[in-house]
Amino acid sequence: MATYAIGDIQGCFDSLQQLLEKCRFDPARDRVWFVGDLVNRGPRSLETLRFVRDLGAAAITVLGNHDLYLLMAAAGFDRRNKGDTLDDILDAPDCEELMGWLRHRPLCHREGPFCLVHAGLLPQWTVNRARELAAEVEAVLAGPTYLDFMANMWGSEPAAWTDDLEGWPRLRVIVNAMTRMRFCTADGVMDFKTKGEVGGAPPELLPWFELPNQRSADDVLVTGHWSALGLKIEPNLLALDSGCLWGRHLTAIRLEDRELFQVDCALGEARS
Repeated sequence: MATYAIGDIQGCFDSLQQLLEKCRFDPARDRVWFVGDLVNRGPRSLETLRFVRDLGAAAITVLGNHDLYLLMAAAGFDRRNKGDTLDDILDAPDCEELMGWLRHRPLCHREGPFCLVHAGLLPQWTVNRARELAAEVEAVLAGPTYLDFMANMWGSEPAAWTDDLEGWPRLRVIVNAMTRMRFCTADGVMDFKTKGEVGGAPPELLPWFELPNQRSADDVLVTGHWSALGLKIEPNLLALDSGCLWGRHLTAIRLEDRELFQVDCALGEARS
């Protein structure tokens, strides 16, 4: 049995199929972890969502910001952007069923030394603490008040974590850290305006994984979300968004031995 972790797909279904074939992935024997952002901006989001859902126990996917954005759109909180490719899902006869499945996905997943999360973890959080906080969001998202959560999830404030946060602000910080974060100040205040390469950031900002006193440093974080960062493999970080959406690569890593697998993404799948 092997476990493969795969970077952001964002509806690039053909590239996903090519990559799984290259890995010789067998759902009867192997498992696959997805870092989130299964959907949006690529051309085949509906097929991607159905395929991952139908893998059943062979697949674990955490929620990314585009997955949550889809849930918001399906719930009627429509903030649609140019370049979105969600209509096929929203118009599908099984949309409600797919949204029910997506609402029950975790925000982060811990197994052995690995923690799967879309964007990252704030430095104050151990992986165990992050799982506890993720469970708070997951309970609301899967529960009867999820529409209230959708109505209050959007926004970038508060931008920093404190243990005394309550209610929607508390859940919003957890979601933003785990699905949107790239850069922070040295004291852990998240910045959501800077999105490019590390070298282009203002000097007061650091990539989240370079912040001092990381309490998750003894674990291996498996992430995506940051295509401008590109593939980054370090002892405690496997950052796997290698820009498939933008016509670069879709990447998988076999967790047991860190062997990498990549396919070139067809330009026809890339969307602006």
